Amino acid sequence: MLLSAPAGGPSGPPGPPGPAERVLPLRRPGRWVAGIAVLVLVSQAAHGLITNPFYQWDRFAYWFTRPVILDGLLITLQVAAYSAVLGLAGGILLALGRLSGSPVLRSVSWTYIWLLRSVPLIVVLLFLYNLSALYPTLSIGVPFGPAFLTFDESRLATDMVVAVVGLGLSEAAYAAEIVRAGVLSVDQGQHEAAAALGLPKRYQFARIVLPQALRSIVPSYVNQLIGLLKATSLVFYVSLLDLFGSVQSLGSTYPGDVVPLLLVATVWYVILTSLVSVVQYYVERHYARGALRTPVPTPLQRARAGLRDLRIRYRKETAR
Repeated sequence: MLLSAPAGGPSGPPGPPGPAERVLPLRRPGRWVAGIAVLVLVSQAAHGLITNPFYQWDRFAYWFTRPVILDGLLITLQVAAYSAVLGLAGGILLALGRLSGSPVLRSVSWTYIWLLRSVPLIVVLLFLYNLSALYPTLSIGVPFGPAFLTFDESRLATDMVVAVVGLGLSEAAYAAEIVRAGVLSVDQGQHEAAAALGLPKRYQFARIVLPQALRSIVPSYVNQLIGLLKATSLVFYVSLLDLFGSVQSLGSTYPGDVVPLLLVATVWYVILTSLVSVVQYYVERHYARGALRTPVPTPLQRARAGLRDLRIRYRKETAR
């Protein structure tokens, strides 16, 4: 609202604003009340977290960088990385199968995705862990005929292999739907333009469709990666001592340190997921360059803009 009426007569054009005229910001008392209430609750939670002796922060500091914890963290990163690559590669193949014109490929891909999305991940891991009881040997050859190659399943299925294959197979089912949705999000005119250029199907997908689909695939798949990173905690049930497995083992040996050990695992998972989120932000910003007129500002750019606005407002206030 204005402190004074605009200059000029009732029928004449308005004159320039006088020195006493300025726009007052709209008051929002509800926003201030909600903000203060949230700050009070956050302060109380932080105070309880810091001052409660039950958390044993001295033991937390002792365990946080112990070699056994770091070794488990390294195994977690390895399992997550290998499973992500295997899952993405399998997801792309399954997505292409679902989009294929072959009814066999469509049916097999749909069945695989339906089955692996229906079965809990822990069941998949335990089934693979006990697969040697069902199939002591694996062979490649003619169905119902001679075998050309035979493998000892007990030697191949190490704890790391079981964890990576189990997570990768389950991840591929979810990645397939993410990739398929991203491909379908590309405008049909792009497919028609690529076909009109006479490009082979593989070049149409790799050079035209996939780069545009990545704008939709990347955010969803990075969220899936965060879930995969946390799902690695289940590999403890197949005798692989990852980060959570190391914490569980140490908690059994040192029952008085169960809470600080769980806090150690929690903080490390928060750090890992935060790093993945930072990578997601910059990858999304990279692929959004063709869709937005101006790129999304980074947090550092937003902070600089906020400080610049504060300086401008301060100069205006002091100049009056």
